[in-house]
Amino acid sequence: MDRVSRLLMVALFLLVGIGAAGMIWMPGHSLFLSLMILIGAFLLMMFRFERKKLKARELVLLSVLAGVAAVSRIPFASLPSVQPTTFVIIVTGLTFGGESGFVVGCLAALVSNMMLGQGPWTPWQMFAWGSIGGAAGVMGRWKWSEWIWVRCLFGAIAGYLFGWVMNVWEVLSLHLVSFSEWFSLYAASFYFDSIHAICNVVLLALFSKSWIKILTRFKVKYGLLDKTNSGR
Repeated sequence: MDRVSRLLMVALFLLVGIGAAGMIWMPGHSLFLSLMILIGAFLLMMFRFERKKLKARELVLLSVLAGVAAVSRIPFASLPSVQPTTFVIIVTGLTFGGESGFVVGCLAALVSNMMLGQGPWTPWQMFAWGSIGGAAGVMGRWKWSEWIWVRCLFGAIAGYLFGWVMNVWEVLSLHLVSFSEWFSLYAASFYFDSIHAICNVVLLALFSKSWIKILTRFKVKYGLLDKTNSGR
C-alpha cells in the first residue's frame, strides 16, 4: 500500500469515527450525518481513482460494464432481490481491481435508479454496491480467489451485506430505536437477502469463469486498468 493509499485509509477511518461520534451525541441528525459519511467516502475513493490517469479506452470499458450492471437490473425489477447487477460488479472488481469495482458499483446504482426511481436510498445503494466491488478487487489479488467456491462464498456474503447496509438506511430514516424494531426489520429482510445471496452464488458458479476469462483477455491485450491483478 503506497503513501497516498495509507493517507486515504486514515482519512476514511477519521471520517467514519467523527460521523459515528456525531450520531451518538446528536441522534436526531443521524440520517444527515450518515449521508455525509457516505459522500466523504465517495469523494475519497473517487480521488484515488482519478490519480490513475486512465486512458479513454479504459473509461469506455468501465462505462460499458457499469451500463451492463445497471441495465441487467431492469428486467428483474418485478422480482425482489433477483438481479445480475452484483455479479457484474464482483467480476469487475476481481478482474480490474477494487477501484474499478467501486466505481462500477456506484454507477450501476445511480444509472439503474434513473429508470427505477431515485430517492434517499440511492447513496446507500451506491455505497453498498461500490463496497462490494472494492472488496472483490482486494480478494482478486489473492491466489485462492481463483477457486469457484471462494467466489460463491463471497457472493453469498455480499448478498447479505447489501441487504444489511440498506437496512441501516431504513433504521435511520424510520427512526427505529428499540432492539425489537431492529430485529423485526432484519428478520423481515432475511428472505430477500437470501434470494440475493442465492442469485449471486448461482451466477458466479455458472458464469464467473467465462466472464473473467473474456475480461482478462481485454485487460492483457490492451494493458487496461489494474496491472497488478493477475488473470483468472
